[in-house]
Amino acid sequence: MTTLVLPAAKDVREMLVGLLGKPVSVNPGAPVTPGEERPVSVAVYVDPHLAVNALCVMDLPLSAWTGGALAMLPPGGVQDAVEEDGELTAMLTEALHEVVNVLSALFNVPGAPHSKLYKLYAPGDDLPADLVEMAAAFNRIDLAVDVPGYGKGALSLVIPSGGVTA
Repeated sequence: MTTLVLPAAKDVREMLVGLLGKPVSVNPGAPVTPGEERPVSVAVYVDPHLAVNALCVMDLPLSAWTGGALAMLPPGGVQDAVEEDGELTAMLTEALHEVVNVLSALFNVPGAPHSKLYKLYAPGDDLPADLVEMAAAFNRIDLAVDVPGYGKGALSLVIPSGGVTA
């Protein structure tokens, strides 16, 4: 059995276009890491033994844009949640959960251990210290994503070195 491989930006774009039904653009971007001044969502993926084997870290705007686009919510209301409230509504969080669940398929390639979504930490949720540390790992792909009609945001996919049980 081989280890996980980071997906290419093209694969991320194709997955998001298929899921959201919009011509999403994906380009190289800056790393997304958890911090007090930058709320993020963190999706934790595990292997069959419940060892964390990948993370998907999205900034608050992209968390809202992808959830809003999937749920076909009006962009204005989604933008208000980000700009005025600084957090996701329950409906946006539920839609984001589905987005990151589908994104687990990016890691499920022949020869790699099966990855499944274990938990989603929404922006503002307390993250365990080990996940904060993993989110800063160097084995990653950092992307700038534009969801037409909603806006731009950032996404990082991270494969931590070593295993930590979720």
